[in-house]
Amino acid sequence: MMDKVYIIGKDSIPERISLSDSQEFRACFVALAGADAGMSLEIDIDGRDCLVDIAGVCLCTGEQKASVNVTVRHNCPGSRSYQQFLSIASGESRAYFDGLVYVAPGAGGTKAEQQSRSLLLDSRAFVEARPQLEIYADDVECSHGCTSGYLDEDELFYLRSRGIPEQQAKKFQMIAFLSPVLGRLDEELKQTIYDSLP
Repeated sequence: MMDKVYIIGKDSIPERISLSDSQEFRACFVALAGADAGMSLEIDIDGRDCLVDIAGVCLCTGEQKASVNVTVRHNCPGSRSYQQFLSIASGESRAYFDGLVYVAPGAGGTKAEQQSRSLLLDSRAFVEARPQLEIYADDVECSHGCTSGYLDEDELFYLRSRGIPEQQAKKFQMIAFLSPVLGRLDEELKQTIYDSLP
């Protein structure tokens, strides 16, 4: 099944989704560099054997602000959810990720993963990530985490020592950082993202 792709700030994104037995929701959310953008999504897993697999890319430049707010509620046992959101912030931009995975009492057998990773290209860029778990059931496998950092100087040195100009080498690093989500997008949108990298 192909992912549904939403451009944040352009496409109409549902605010709430409910899944019943054996249903799936797969989607990618993309915030392109430019205007401020934000999304808020709540997903209720109200059946068994459901799958939620969502991912996102957020590119922030200049003084842009972008925010992603996602809540996934596991209300029934035996379902899975996966989240991966990647941000690149440059200039004085600000990127926010707020994510909650809630596992209700009795929702044993739940598997949930949530990741937020950010790359800051300037010291004035700002990223805030708040991944959260609320677990009220036993026999679950849940994890969450967030990282933020800068381009790797050793990688940059290696690429430059192979004759790659500095700006191109930095773009290669950014593309590698985004690759887990870029692989879920069509070629046209990937090219748009490549062209908008700072």
